[in-house]
Amino acid sequence: MKKLFFLMLLIALSSSLFAQSDTSRVEQYCQVIATPRLLSNKVTIDIDFGDEKSYWRDTRLKAYDGKLKKFNTIIDALNFMGKEGWKFINAYPVTTGNTSIYHFAFKKEFALADVK
Repeated sequence: MKKLFFLMLLIALSSSLFAQSDTSRVEQYCQVIATPRLLSNKVTIDIDFGDEKSYWRDTRLKAYDGKLKKFNTIIDALNFMGKEGWKFINAYPVTTGNTSIYHFAFKKEFALADVK
């Protein structure tokens, strides 16, 4: 009888156990760089995620439909980053001669398993 009771207790306890899942989170950072175009009011937007740049591979940002993502203004790019869940940290201009290049820093939390 004791063996049966012990076996039932063991089965009941083992069914309530769960495997631990890794809930570690890590912050990732990126930078939006807005460079004015020559003889135009428009800007060129570059988003630096820290990936390696390659002349042989197209590393430009693409939309969900596979087309190149183009931004109309700096605010359009900042709104896009907000929609994607990135949080604004800081902004600063870098001036060389008569040209100011604007840098915007963002951060976002990812699951450790999702980070490459």
